[in-house]
Amino acid sequence: MRVGLIINPIAGMGGKVALKGTDGVVEEAITRGARPIAADVVRLFLHELSNYAEGKEVEFLTGPDGLGEEVLAEFDFPYEVIGHRNVRYREVLGVRIPDTDSDDTKELVKRMLGRVELIVFAGGDGTARDIVEAIDEKTPLLGIPTGVKMYSGVFAYSPEDAARLLVEFLRGNANLGERDVRDIDEDAYRHDEVKARTYGRALVPVVETLIQGSKERIPVDEEDELDAIAEAVVEEILENDGIYFLGSGSTIKRIKDRLGIDGTLLGVDVVEVRNGKTRLLVRDAAEKDLLQFVGDSPRVIVTVIGGLGFIFGRGNQQFSAEVLRRIPKENIIVVATPSKLRNGSLRVYTGDREVDEELRGYIRVRVSPWMERMVKVV
Repeated sequence: MRVGLIINPIAGMGGKVALKGTDGVVEEAITRGARPIAADVVRLFLHELSNYAEGKEVEFLTGPDGLGEEVLAEFDFPYEVIGHRNVRYREVLGVRIPDTDSDDTKELVKRMLGRVELIVFAGGDGTARDIVEAIDEKTPLLGIPTGVKMYSGVFAYSPEDAARLLVEFLRGNANLGERDVRDIDEDAYRHDEVKARTYGRALVPVVETLIQGSKERIPVDEEDELDAIAEAVVEEILENDGIYFLGSGSTIKRIKDRLGIDGTLLGVDVVEVRNGKTRLLVRDAAEKDLLQFVGDSPRVIVTVIGGLGFIFGRGNQQFSAEVLRRIPKENIIVVATPSKLRNGSLRVYTGDREVDEELRGYIRVRVSPWMERMVKVV
């Protein structure tokens, strides 16, 4: 089988440094300490694929240099490079990155059509949107989750799951289904405004245990319930002095508002509680900010991304493996309404198997002002 492989080399760089994305701000991300991660994520995908006999049946068609060629050269898979243009590199504060953009992604897709049976890409929602603009109605695609948000329904749960899904596709065990491609205005997102829309639908190989859904809104009839949960959680916070890492999303924003802090809607905030009084220590914290406080035994309060089931790994990469390995699981408080738990399980993905394994098993989820539910993290 011939498979297209396209890598967005700057995807995901904005996550740990609290930029919520990388489009148009790669220089700022590097200034804040970000480094490219996409190639490493694709290495996980290819390493997992190489463990299967079916992986030997795959021949890749890919882009030059950092668009796919460099990573594939490290493995034994046969591949052909589409040399659509000479890719130059540039250095920003000593970090070398390919000088590529969305036009490269679209051009590679167009040149792959009719030559591949599936296009696999490493990126986020923006990359998925670029591909949908260029792809035809017959060629399926599959996303290796490499971006920050990844609200579209075309992504596998992890790079390893993307490899397993490709294997199931090769075996004929994955049906093709249409999934939404969603994206948001990243500039507005960085300013706590969510302007999201569906940009198209794509054919995707589907095995429900390996591929995520699309992000869903909170049902209107649960708004009052969320307010009541937030009130109850705030009461408990004010009774327990210490450092709190308050995660992203409208559910946690209710808690921040009731604590009387100027917290972010879409970022992580560090708060100190002493004698029933609250002080905002860091607004819109990056990974490096959280690492400064992990020695203070902080409590982490997060919610579940509706439709995706993630508590860590989508839109809150500030909670990196380095941060989470230093926080006891019992210090993690999950808040969610029952509709977000209808899939019966939750997910984490930090890119570190040891940390992910520590977080798996059962975790308490606050589902009402007076009730918790034990939910399995897989």
